[in-house]
Amino acid sequence: MKKYLAMVLALIMVLSLAACGSKGSDDAATTTTAAANAETTTASDDEAEDDVPNAADYVSEAFIDPVADWAQYDALIAQIKAETDYTVRTELMHQAEDILMSNYCVIPVYYYNDIYMQKDYVSGIYSNPFATKFFMYAKMANGSTTLRLQLASEPDYLDPALNSSVDGACLAANTFSGLYTYDETGKTVPACATGYTVSEDGLTYTVTLKDGLKWSDGSDLTAADFEYSWKRAVAPETAADYEYMFSGFAGYDEGDLQVTAIDDTTLEFVLAAPCAYIEDLMAFPTFYPVCKAYVEANSTADAPGAWCTEAGFVSNGAYVCTGWTHDESMTYEKNPYWYDADKVTVEKLEFMLSAEDTTIYAAYNSGNLDFCDSIPTDAIADLLAENNAEFHIVDELGTYYIAFNAGSEMFAGKTAEQAACMRQAISVLIDRDYICENIGQTGQVAANAYIPLGMADGNGGVFKSSAEDGYYDAYAINNDYDGTVAYAIELLEAAGYKFTDEGLLSDETPIAIEYLTNPSSGHVAIAESIQQDLAVVGIELTISQQDWNVFLEERKAGNFDMAREGWIADFNDPINMLEMFTTTSGNNDPQFGR
Repeated sequence: MKKYLAMVLALIMVLSLAACGSKGSDDAATTTTAAANAETTTASDDEAEDDVPNAADYVSEAFIDPVADWAQYDALIAQIKAETDYTVRTELMHQAEDILMSNYCVIPVYYYNDIYMQKDYVSGIYSNPFATKFFMYAKMANGSTTLRLQLASEPDYLDPALNSSVDGACLAANTFSGLYTYDETGKTVPACATGYTVSEDGLTYTVTLKDGLKWSDGSDLTAADFEYSWKRAVAPETAADYEYMFSGFAGYDEGDLQVTAIDDTTLEFVLAAPCAYIEDLMAFPTFYPVCKAYVEANSTADAPGAWCTEAGFVSNGAYVCTGWTHDESMTYEKNPYWYDADKVTVEKLEFMLSAEDTTIYAAYNSGNLDFCDSIPTDAIADLLAENNAEFHIVDELGTYYIAFNAGSEMFAGKTAEQAACMRQAISVLIDRDYICENIGQTGQVAANAYIPLGMADGNGGVFKSSAEDGYYDAYAINNDYDGTVAYAIELLEAAGYKFTDEGLLSDETPIAIEYLTNPSSGHVAIAESIQQDLAVVGIELTISQQDWNVFLEERKAGNFDMAREGWIADFNDPINMLEMFTTTSGNNDPQFGR
């Protein structure tokens, strides 16, 4: 097997590496050159100490301390959001990605696509490029009015202001309706709104709501509900992970968001700078309305999302949650008060709550599910070989990546540059091609940058149009195995680690890392692949599997050293994938600036 052969080759390497690294080692060419220039030497202990590479020589010019100096990144993101010249804005976003990639707390692995199974008698389900699936216009050719589904295990949050998971966004999109939504082509279209007007300076928006909007309990839904909900989403006591998505609004910094209900069907809001993706924001779950009376009657200060932790909560979307057996199943039924209810023919959605791939796939194959969003890794090859028409692969804008906790104890005693070298060494050892070809199996592209391939640049172009453009050679471990391993050792030596003559970490300076993931066959297989990759130089990686809800909370709280991550864009603009890493962001899992 390729991986075991690689380990054997590494064990017979006898290297003593040259002292000098190259500035800006993000360049893929630098990786192979630095390794190729390594020379075998004999020296006294004193001379050997002099030969230890200097970590500062290996970080790029964009590098800043990801803990102590991260306010610089925060300021750059604020500058991007205030910039009105879109050409300058795009340049600034490239600078922000340069900073993000320079510290290797975020290690991209591949660019996402989405796979799912759907019975041939089901039609009308669609997904946008951000992995949100819409079930309200589904059709059942088998005569059933119940659609049986699997998306994930027990949802973390159903409160649209608190949710930050893809499965939660799917549930929110089918249970709530914002001002805008997405159609089957992925374009934004009016939902609760009929349209809007914009002032000449592009800052003041006046949105007109549809007449006769209702909550699922039959009470009136007005513009005041949107004003309340948006202000609730940014309130500190709500602690919404996505509250920063309102940072482009006037009054955000002062705690006085400029959104006002002019009357029952007119909502006005003011931006701090023009926003090219404002309709995407109006279609995003954090911007959905929630019913003030119900929320405040069924929540507490300590649990702002308590109002929707059981079935029966008030919503305004196509479906209402009417049954919930925790960790087992959920039932949603058609909401007769939804503005487009006459087009809904599926009366009931029945969700299986599970993360067990084999159990889910067995339920689908036995006819107990009509749709499943989870497929065992070992089933994919057969599905592709037989060209199974029920197996769907759709494009997405997103990146599967690995995150390090910037403040982890594993970096104690290291300079910021040494810690970055340590993380970069781990990055270059990861066999991304193996992961894409043998675990993903559905055409994933190995990632060499965080912003996904094909994302718009906010200025009429594409931020990154070629898989060749990036911060490192994603296939280096395949194209130059010996040189890449040698370079990883060089980086680790710069980080203060010692090696035996066999190219393995010395017992004096071991590295043991705990890798956090949720128990999905694909995620675990990737973790095991990385485990083998790192063992080549003697790094010990243990894999810790946690249930979905626990995993999300532990990762968010920074209770990890290294964790599997993934980010599917919320809208087609790089700022969405960059602003999540500001110091105060609820999605800042690497704990930058903290």
